[in-house]
Amino acid sequence: MTVFDRLESEVQSYARSFPVTFEKAEGAWLTDENGNRYLDFLAGAGSLNYGHNHPVLQEKLIDYIKSNGITHGLDMHTKAKEAFLTALEDKILKPRDMDYKVQFTGPTGTNAVEAALKLARRVKGRETVISFTNGFHGCTLGALAITGNEHHRGAAGVSLDNAVAVPFDGYMGDSVDTVDYLDRVLSDNSSGVSLPAAVIVEAVQGEGGLNAADFGWLKKLEQTCRKHDILLIVDDIQAGCGRTGTFFSFEPAGIKPDMITLSKSLSAYGLPFAVVLMKPEFDVWHPGEHNGTFRGNNHAFVTATAALDHFWSDDKFASEVSDKAEFLGKRLEEIAERYGDGKIYRKGRGLMQGICFESGELASKVTKECFKHNLIIETSGPEDEVVKCLVPLIISKQDLGHGLDILELATAKAMGKDVVAVKAAAE
Repeated sequence: MTVFDRLESEVQSYARSFPVTFEKAEGAWLTDENGNRYLDFLAGAGSLNYGHNHPVLQEKLIDYIKSNGITHGLDMHTKAKEAFLTALEDKILKPRDMDYKVQFTGPTGTNAVEAALKLARRVKGRETVISFTNGFHGCTLGALAITGNEHHRGAAGVSLDNAVAVPFDGYMGDSVDTVDYLDRVLSDNSSGVSLPAAVIVEAVQGEGGLNAADFGWLKKLEQTCRKHDILLIVDDIQAGCGRTGTFFSFEPAGIKPDMITLSKSLSAYGLPFAVVLMKPEFDVWHPGEHNGTFRGNNHAFVTATAALDHFWSDDKFASEVSDKAEFLGKRLEEIAERYGDGKIYRKGRGLMQGICFESGELASKVTKECFKHNLIIETSGPEDEVVKCLVPLIISKQDLGHGLDILELATAKAMGKDVVAVKAAAE
């Protein structure tokens, strides 16, 4: 029996899917204690957009630590924080004509969501928040109330209140505009839904199954929020930081949310870091009202600043992501068409795409077969039916193609197709 078996809680999850002990990581690859290498199509559930131990970021962090730079400073001013805020303003906000204040919350995405919900309720003086079917926003109680997944909701142990879920884009089929439904509910004082403080949405639902909202739908949602004097919060924790090809996932829709939550790959190095971006007029906090000991991770400031400087000073990186996303989408379409018999299909946007299978059982067979061939890949969706390619954005085309070859082999086997023929095609 290992120390993990003896001491670690039964709540562990990813370790069950990938039962080895990892020791090193670089770029898009992980290495276990026995020297076996695994291609990473999980990327820390979207926390490692720039891969493992990127040399530019690593060097900056090591230099900072060796110089005795501040590690922990509560929310006090530090040179590392100053550099991050300056880079965020110069590289991200100003070029997009975005005017936002920055709140450093506790270091997790769910803490950023909690802060945004509290602030929205304070600003509007209302309790209800509208969320969407299949949305995922975190596992603390406020965030859990606006999360759709019953597996997570069921662990709360208490009632989850002050939230109303409405259908996401496409949930009712292509013929139903779900924003029209929301507008009707909000316009009818007998709908049973109180006027909310805010609407919170993911432009691409990651854990919900790679459901990508239409840009027109997002624009209409913004207009509906304005019509009813409701704040629009975009949860960009997984879909942001370049995952869909632009820094913010909602950019192509041309919307300007009232608040944006960011975490996961914001630190660029897998370090805990989360913020809320809010329009200045909504920054009505009193000092220390949303508090936390670890709301100023200076090591994360250092790596985040390095990433903004290195990757976001021009359009080159975003263009490369879009090119890889097109390659990924085409391969997934081919796999689905070749082996799916019309029963499986591609989903998602950017480097946040995957294949939807008929069942979670079938998708699980695919991911388990992938792991046998040293590919780490996981599922998402309400029934875990979507095999999700959440690759590091810096992955080479060669490694991306290699991983997709493994996914193709695993899909063929799960669908009962001729694996030998697939191998010949891959070669």
